[in-house]
Amino acid sequence: MVLSKIRHTAGKAVRISGFAAVVLVSLGGATRADTLADALVSAYTNSGLLEQNRALLRAADEDVAAAGAALEPVLRWTASITQTLGRAQNSTTFGAQDVDSLVANGQLIAELLLYDGGATSLGIEVAKETVLATRQTLISIEQQVLLRGVQAYMGVIEANEFVQLRQNNMRVLTQELRAAQNRFEVGEVTRTDVALAEAQLAQARSGLATAQGNLAIAIEEYRNVIGRKPGRLSPPPNLPTLSGDINAAKGLAVRLHPSLRSVQHSVAAADLSVKRAEAAKRPTVVAQGALSLSENLDSSNFSTGASVGINAGGTLYQGGARSSAVRAAQAQRDAQRGNLHIVRRDVQQNVGIAYAQLSSARASLAASDRQIRAARIAFQGVREEATLGARTTLDVLDAEQSLLDAEAARISAQSQLYNAAYGVLAAMGRLTATDLRLPIQQYDVNEYYNLVKNSPTSKSKQGAQLDRVLKRLQKD
Repeated sequence: MVLSKIRHTAGKAVRISGFAAVVLVSLGGATRADTLADALVSAYTNSGLLEQNRALLRAADEDVAAAGAALEPVLRWTASITQTLGRAQNSTTFGAQDVDSLVANGQLIAELLLYDGGATSLGIEVAKETVLATRQTLISIEQQVLLRGVQAYMGVIEANEFVQLRQNNMRVLTQELRAAQNRFEVGEVTRTDVALAEAQLAQARSGLATAQGNLAIAIEEYRNVIGRKPGRLSPPPNLPTLSGDINAAKGLAVRLHPSLRSVQHSVAAADLSVKRAEAAKRPTVVAQGALSLSENLDSSNFSTGASVGINAGGTLYQGGARSSAVRAAQAQRDAQRGNLHIVRRDVQQNVGIAYAQLSSARASLAASDRQIRAARIAFQGVREEATLGARTTLDVLDAEQSLLDAEAARISAQSQLYNAAYGVLAAMGRLTATDLRLPIQQYDVNEYYNLVKNSPTSKSKQGAQLDRVLKRLQKD
């Protein structure tokens, strides 16, 4: 009767599973349970990887400003002081006299590019396409950060459930061992039965230690990705709505995935780079104006001058360097086009793999539910038969282990299902803060670009506004 009572308790204890149990467990003493959306907002806000790539985008924005500055007037100055030493022969007196002089010169020069075959304008367009490609790369990084956030969140929930399952198993097996020892003392079982129970309990301790170690690892991953230690975690929300048509999903990914769109802009930039290299062979025409001042500091003579002109020039021969530059640009263009085909296939493949993983996770979850029901019935039957002497302690322990394995399989399948579902979104290019409707102020990729695209100086009104934006970014 004692063994029957204990095994009845065991049958209930190993049933404690499912994501609802996580709400009851506090990992960090938080008063409010964090949701998956809370975790993703924190991951988006605290990601150093996103900050790094936003800075790279701002650097690309500045390339547009630098390229555009070549079409603006250039104003520069020069200044010099020259000491002349020497003696001159006087033809009248046939004597020598000193001709030392100290002269100060200053010049203000203005230049404006009138024509360069379109090379500068093409360079601006190349820089703009590079900005667009970098923006898409930033979206790809955003998807990586959010997907890793989902995985970190589910990882903590999964690891915590495993710890609970192992702890429940430890309590049950401790009771099993105590019951076996009691029955051994009254001669109902042999020492072998007690040893079997002891071995099973030792194995459970090992499993619990492993589960606790995995939970510690999951917490560190969560802290790294989300930016803080996990508190109480709410069960994840309903799975995102996904299309059942894989071909339609692949078509959508080919149109929307940021990795593919980034390469498309890189191909456009490479095409423009070929045209820019060809335009660099053409002559340049520059308008130039100069205002010069000169003063002899010894005689106090002062003179001024001004000049305006148009300078034209070009290279007739450079050892084939310019033709080589054109061929190199063409090779880079061909490489980008080849990469476009590779990325397109990879995007389609990743969508197919993501859907396969999702289908597998759903099937595993359904199978684990059936496995749990069957293992529970088997355990209850073996337990009752053992009370009648028809089953041994080993049979009961084996049936209990089968039920434990089924519960563990369901925990893993549930976590894999969520990771696979969000993996499908990422493969389609739809795992962004906008698509998930996260309650957060998103980074504006246009703000900085609009401030710098016209190459403002630090003394201008636009430059002062740019300084305020930079200070805010550094503060954030």
